[in-house]
Amino acid sequence: MSQALPPRPRIVGQRRTIAIVASEFNAEYVQGLVDHAARELEVLAPATNIALRQVPGAFEIPLAVKEIASRGVHAIIALGVVIEGETHHAHLICESVTQALLRISLEERVPVIHEVLFVKNKEQAKKRCLLEEINRGTEAARAAVAMIHLMADLRERSRL
Repeated sequence: MSQALPPRPRIVGQRRTIAIVASEFNAEYVQGLVDHAARELEVLAPATNIALRQVPGAFEIPLAVKEIASRGVHAIIALGVVIEGETHHAHLICESVTQALLRISLEERVPVIHEVLFVKNKEQAKKRCLLEEINRGTEAARAAVAMIHLMADLRERSRL
């Protein structure tokens, strides 16, 4: 696990739309991710429209992401927390979500930032979702803005 956040990308000056799709399950931790992501986006992309959509659990995230991706957003941040249990169910959920989010991003050509966290326990969730030092919500916001810049650059260069 990374012990430090990536550096801040340059600020987005133009009006953009970034969607956050967040699970309602493990709400305390997911809300921490949402709050940190939104706060970082306000700094990095002050003119950006942030649309928050909530889904019941992590498994429902890809369907909402797919629908949103087809509507012309600049990036999507997927946020959720799955805590490992005694059965293999959490592994299945996380593998399915990961594969689906990757497929959606590639098919729709929209950056989908995957921060559906799979943690062993609540202590790991607290470190990654509620504290400042390695908050994955902050990291997700930085990745989204960096990918917006990259995609804009790639699309601009392809017109030459």
